[in-house]
Amino acid sequence: MKMLQKIAIAVLLASPLALPASAHHSYAMFDMARTVRLDATVMQFRWQNPHAFIRIQVPVGSQREDWSIEMTSPNNLVQEGWTRTTLRQGDRIQIWVHPLRSGARGGAYAGVRKADGTVLGTVE
Repeated sequence: MKMLQKIAIAVLLASPLALPASAHHSYAMFDMARTVRLDATVMQFRWQNPHAFIRIQVPVGSQREDWSIEMTSPNNLVQEGWTRTTLRQGDRIQIWVHPLRSGARGGAYAGVRKADGTVLGTVE
């Protein structure tokens, strides 16, 4: 019995040291000093953890470019006014993003203006 008590005490003393691990990645891949506005059509809005995503098509001349925009978590987006139905496939939007440093077609969400004038996030 004394051995069980010693183990219990050791576990209780060590438990404050067991801090939750943060599973967050860096935003170093995005140029956070630059913001780009894109006129786009929503192809997909994925409301998921740990990050929501918007897939968009951007017209460039007679062509279209596919972009993937990373957002924060749905929990944070709700506090900004977002819901899982804020964007739907086919919606026309203006979106502000911090582009990928690599020049690939992607970025970190900064803000959006919907066709009805609704603004979420930071738009310039």
